[in-house]
Amino acid sequence: MKPESRLALAALGASLVIGILGDVLILRAAHFGLGAFLWVAALAAATVALARRLQEEGALQGEGRWLLAGAVVFAACLAWRASPLLQFLDILAIGLCLGLAALTLRKGSISRAGVLSYPLGLAVSGAHHAIGPFSLLFADVEWKELSRAAGSRHAAAAARGLIIAIPLLLLFGSLLAAADAVFAELLGRIFVWEFTEWIGRVFGTLFFGFLAAGFLRTVLIREPEGLPRLNRPGGSPRDAAGPESSAGGGFALGPIETGVVLGLLNLLFLAFVLVQVRYLFGGAELVMGTADLTYAEYARSGFFELLQVTALVLPVMLALHWALPEADPTAHRLYRLLGTPLVGLLFIVMASAAQRMYLYVLEFGLTELRLYSTAFMLWMAWLFGWFLATVMRGARDRFAVGALAGGLAVLLLLHGVNPDALIVRTNVARALTTGRFDAEYAASLGPDALPALAAALDRLPGPARDELAESLRERFDRPPSADWRAWNWGRALAEQTMSALGTK
Repeated sequence: MKPESRLALAALGASLVIGILGDVLILRAAHFGLGAFLWVAALAAATVALARRLQEEGALQGEGRWLLAGAVVFAACLAWRASPLLQFLDILAIGLCLGLAALTLRKGSISRAGVLSYPLGLAVSGAHHAIGPFSLLFADVEWKELSRAAGSRHAAAAARGLIIAIPLLLLFGSLLAAADAVFAELLGRIFVWEFTEWIGRVFGTLFFGFLAAGFLRTVLIREPEGLPRLNRPGGSPRDAAGPESSAGGGFALGPIETGVVLGLLNLLFLAFVLVQVRYLFGGAELVMGTADLTYAEYARSGFFELLQVTALVLPVMLALHWALPEADPTAHRLYRLLGTPLVGLLFIVMASAAQRMYLYVLEFGLTELRLYSTAFMLWMAWLFGWFLATVMRGARDRFAVGALAGGLAVLLLLHGVNPDALIVRTNVARALTTGRFDAEYAASLGPDALPALAAALDRLPGPARDELAESLRERFDRPPSADWRAWNWGRALAEQTMSALGTK
């Protein structure tokens, strides 16, 4: 059997094992936690181990190896924080890292890939993952060669014997059980499988095995090509994964179009900023003194609209830069001349949005939506700063990796901050000055919030304290979970906190 076929067969065997682990560690667990981390770690370990079989020097030399490590890190985060929203973002980060790593583990760059190379790469990776298991089964393994080996003939004979024996065992076993109640009870103790449970286990194994087979086939069997490339107008593929050139053409913008688009955007944002500067430096007194505008109305409105504006401007500017012909230095100079002040105006817009959110939190308290939206704004601020440092300085191919790294760093920062606990501390501090505390919302937060809530109980106003304590007991007062697969640091702390509260 050829080495490639043996590698494919080993990948199939590893996929089956990883599929069983997925069913046992994830589907059979009550929550995402330690089991999910162990599954991702097993997939990464199998990838590294099987790569040693490749007949090439340094099989995993692509930059995707850092993303494979990143997937393991965010899988560990599933066993760190218990916030459902954070865990959802962790799962997205794991999928993103594994999807891009599958194309770049053996060959390819993520640090010199363009912005569009990432989503295109995820689409290509998804297609390879979908067809990979079928390719492993029906194309990559030489089943005819396998059947000619002596050991394979013996295994096939044993399999045929099992196929014949199992129906006979079921038939005669059921007759014997019907004939003797003691024998029937003995069989019932040994074979306690339920049909629906058996179907669920088969489905879980096939599902996770399918995911593993697609990933391993994409990494190890498919010819490595790296991330897809997309040529820029004028024939330069610098928005892709390398500096080489190719024939091109297509849609392109010259200095006049660039000047009109960016010039008008600058005028629009300048007009908005001139209005906002008065409020940024005038404080609450100026806001409340403005006609037909109350403090609450100003604090309530605008943040999410400004967040949308900020998020939409960046792809517009990237698209404009992509459409500039590489051989037209005048268009590029004009782009930098008008684009740089536009980014500066956007920083003022973000400062206005941040001020509105600050006032909003002072007036109405902090929630998950407000906190995560602010974190997204922080990432946008990093993106525009990185945009100035890369795209505006002629290093566009460095932008995408910085954007990805910044987003993952913000997600890790959220884990360190512990969003649910931060929400509790902020709202408790506000309650001490205003006397207002939303006990119902506080009790609806995840287990990560429970230690902070328990520590703040004695400082809350009497009615809020009693309502919160009762709500916490109704929601969290349950026996500690004995399922090690669902172990999570945040839930473990919550269980300890509830045990301490129960003794008071």
